[in-house]
Amino acid sequence: MGNIMKYVIASLGFVLAAIVVAAAYTQGHKPAQGTITVTGLGETEFTSDLIVIQGEIEAENYDAAEAYHTLEQNRQKMVAFLAARGVEAESIKFNMPYSYEMRRSQYVNGDYVGEQFAGYNISQTFTIESKDVDVLESAARELPSLMAEGIDIRVNNPMYYYTGLEDVKLSLLSEAASDARDRAMNIAKSSNAELGELKLSRAGVFQITAATGDEEFSAGGSFNLSSRDKKARVTVRSEFYIKEK
Repeated sequence: MGNIMKYVIASLGFVLAAIVVAAAYTQGHKPAQGTITVTGLGETEFTSDLIVIQGEIEAENYDAAEAYHTLEQNRQKMVAFLAARGVEAESIKFNMPYSYEMRRSQYVNGDYVGEQFAGYNISQTFTIESKDVDVLESAARELPSLMAEGIDIRVNNPMYYYTGLEDVKLSLLSEAASDARDRAMNIAKSSNAELGELKLSRAGVFQITAATGDEEFSAGGSFNLSSRDKKARVTVRSEFYIKEK
């Protein structure tokens, strides 16, 4: 009986060893599955459909009431000037006026002896916003000519926006993701492998620059406001499963 048990145990040992060897052989000949990481690009150009002009008008007078009265007159002249050039009054927004006392340094024999009251300065910033880009762009160029009429005015450079930007972003994300998959498929095909399911995907930051020129990208994303014609781009980094054929 003892000898029989020895043969049984020995036989089981051979069977288990065979199973282990077979499993190892099978595992070693399974198609290897790894991942491949690619970066896709989405890019397009578009023209802004909204223009914003900001600036400031101001007036000075020794008397505060007179200074404010002059500011009011200048504001009305400015609105009339723009209306004559096709800019609607409703598109012009004036912020709260700001006033301060002006002081002039006093010197006696070259020595500073203090300051003297020199009157009041009252200023008011404004914003003009319009979808009629050509009209406002043209009128804004002429605004500084009001200085010839004694109006103290400063006008900042135009800022250009696109109201359909969110749709552009969604479209670019889809384009970049599709481009990433195409790149991955080409690499897999060239490597005699099969492209599997998507493991993960991450979108980069949006870069909105001038349509022409060599404007640099920013790690946190660019948002060009100075150019009417713009270029938008985004990248999508995707990782796919891949296995040998």
